[in-house]
Amino acid sequence: MSFRDESDDQNLRKPFLHTGSWYRMGSRQSSMMGSSQVIRDSSISVLACVLIVALGPIQFGFTCGYSSPTQTAITRDLELTLSEFSLFASLSNVGAMVGAITSGQISEYIGRKGSLMIAAIPNIIGWLAISFARESSFLYMGRLLEGFGVGIISYTVPVYIAEIAPQNLRGALGSVNQVGLLVATLSVTIGIMLAYLLGLFVPWRILAVLGILPCTILITGLFFIPESPRWLAKMGMTEDFEASLQVLRGFDTDISIEVNEIKVGIGLLILQQLSGINGVVFYSSTIFESAGITSSDVATLGLGALQVIATGVTTWLADKAGRRALLIISSVGMTVSILIVAVSFFVKGFVSDDSSLHSILDIFSVIGVVAMVVTFSLGMGPIPWVIMSEILPINIKGLAGSVATLANWLTVWLITMTANLLLNWSGGGTFAIYTVVSAFTVAFVSIWVPETKGKTLEEIQRSLR
Repeated sequence: MSFRDESDDQNLRKPFLHTGSWYRMGSRQSSMMGSSQVIRDSSISVLACVLIVALGPIQFGFTCGYSSPTQTAITRDLELTLSEFSLFASLSNVGAMVGAITSGQISEYIGRKGSLMIAAIPNIIGWLAISFARESSFLYMGRLLEGFGVGIISYTVPVYIAEIAPQNLRGALGSVNQVGLLVATLSVTIGIMLAYLLGLFVPWRILAVLGILPCTILITGLFFIPESPRWLAKMGMTEDFEASLQVLRGFDTDISIEVNEIKVGIGLLILQQLSGINGVVFYSSTIFESAGITSSDVATLGLGALQVIATGVTTWLADKAGRRALLIISSVGMTVSILIVAVSFFVKGFVSDDSSLHSILDIFSVIGVVAMVVTFSLGMGPIPWVIMSEILPINIKGLAGSVATLANWLTVWLITMTANLLLNWSGGGTFAIYTVVSAFTVAFVSIWVPETKGKTLEEIQRSLR
């Protein structure tokens, strides 16, 4: 069966960046090519697309990590108060809320590639505004623009990767949704680590200029990759759909079967952020300084590297251990880790700074922070996004995805706006609040979150009912 049998609707929406005709050229690969070669070529094509769009989440991570190594220099150079810098750091999340509200509808209206183009342009403008800022207003404007782009990226990239993944990669890496979401999450952690690493060597203005690079390369790359075949099919763009799918799968691959196939999340995402993880990511250098670490920037870089490794491990574990099991292990681990930090900070207030007990408590607080980030990355970081994509029917995925992403960014803003102020008030009290939230998350996952591994959408919805 071919979609070419269906009549064309001249009023259908068109992609912002047309899929082009370079991959519809008449030259085909030799029919003598073995099946293993076809699989390898199709995988390379998909891999190239994934590497290009992964620059979006890298930009996302760079935005998250930027505030940590630059806090001291920015507050000194522009004479900002603690509250003003906290507002600057958190404004990216306000912008992301706006991006999240519009992300689903934008990606449905002009396509996944067009959405990423719209996300990249304000990111570039935002970084330039920060780099040339002479007062706080330019900082704030730049951060808002960055956030807007990040809000669109956080929804669009996982959807695009999921929609181009071939059957052979689905079997190797897990469900199609898992592929997109875990690759995107891993790219975010790489972006965070890059911001931490480069922040050790370059001034904050140069670091902002370097933040332009991922989106600049992304814009160029978007002209060389096909639009999502699933979106094209949904829009009724028959020829573009089949051409896009053909180039992604390889010209000698029979796509007829796949052509025929292509016809609780919010609460989990809120709890993901209420754990305080972004408070730690955004202000990790300040936390390490409070814990008595002299080389706080180096410690922050190490933390970013561990986050990348842990998220990479999760991409392997998620389809073996199951989503629910990883969420429970992750939330329990976070609860214990944050409790250790809370107790350490609280007890330090009652002992002398020169005592051996104070040094021991410093060590325990650092261990607790590191363990919190690692256990978060093992489950509560990527898995809620996977589950959200798996429980949403395709007909409401755009709207529901936007609402869920908005809820997530609203919570991120709340945490990043208050974290620095709360830490200034009481380190022990701040982490005690996060401990209570993590404990509640354990109960929430145990009672309400179903296992989605290996289940169809219909089976998942039955278990939710």
